Amino acid sequence: MILTTTDKIEGKKIISYIGIVNSEAVLGVNFIKDFFASIRDIFGGRTRSYEKEITKYREELLKEIESKAREMGANAVVGINFSYEIHQSMLMIAVWGTAVKVE
Repeated sequence: MILTTTDKIEGKKIISYIGIVNSEAVLGVNFIKDFFASIRDIFGGRTRSYEKEITKYREELLKEIESKAREMGANAVVGINFSYEIHQSMLMIAVWGTAVKVE
């Protein structure tokens, strides 16, 4: 399965557009991680615990859209987009793209 953020796959021809695939996750923010994140914010630096969580869920969501696309008969997903939204103590991650059949 080819997954790409581009709308075309170099060297491949899209023979059919099957449909949109998407997946979302809403994550509660852990108090302890918040505490350490706020300390990092004071002293500077990246908040590795959040980065690891975001990476983990982004990869899970990509696996979900890959699975959905495969169930629809696709062998690729093009135009993949990611959206992140923070609201109070919740983080929402959404991933979507177009399931296609390529030669």
